[in-house]
Amino acid sequence: MMHKSLTILFVVSGLAATPASANPDDWDSASSVVRTALVAAAIGTPLIEDDDEGLRQSAYSLGTAFLVTEGLKRTFPETRPDGSDNRSFPSGHTSVSFAAAATLQQRHGWDVGIPAHLAAAFVGVARHEAGKHHWHDVLVGAAIGEASGLLLTSNRHRNVVGSPPAAFAVAVIPWGDTSGGGITFAARF
Repeated sequence: MMHKSLTILFVVSGLAATPASANPDDWDSASSVVRTALVAAAIGTPLIEDDDEGLRQSAYSLGTAFLVTEGLKRTFPETRPDGSDNRSFPSGHTSVSFAAAATLQQRHGWDVGIPAHLAAAFVGVARHEAGKHHWHDVLVGAAIGEASGLLLTSNRHRNVVGSPPAAFAVAVIPWGDTSGGGITFAARF
C-alpha cells in the first residue's frame, strides 16, 4: 500500500510541476516542487512506517549529499549559465533528489526506486532547462546523491529470514603486518 502511495505522489508531483512552456522560471519552480516531494517521501515514509533506522539512514544520505555538494560549491565556484551567481557546480537540487531516490530504492525496492529515479532525473533536466546548471553540474550532482543513497542506506528487510540479500554492500577493512599496512576496499553489487 505504501509503495503505491509513493508512486502516486511522484506521478502527481511530476504532472503538477511539468512546465507548460519553455520559461526558465517554470522549470526552476518545477524542479523545486519535485525535489521537495522526493525529500518529503524519503523522510516521511520512515516516519509513517515507524522505521527509526530508515529515518536515520535517510537523514544521513540527504545530509551527506547536501554537505558534499556545498563543500564543492565553495571549493570550485562556477558561474551559473544564467549568470545569477557562482554556485553552479554541482547541482544541489539534483544531488539531494538522487540521494532521496536512492534511499527510497534501497529501503523499499525498485517498484518505488524507478519512479523516484525518474523524478530525480526530471529535477536534473529541469535545473539545466532553467539555466541554473550546466550538464556537468547535473551529472556530478546525480553521482553524489546516488552514491550517498547507495552507500548509507540498507535494505529494510535485510535481516528478515527468507528475504533477499542487500543488492549493494561495501566493506572497508584496515590491515597491517610487519612490513606495512593499508586499507582493503570491497564492494558487492
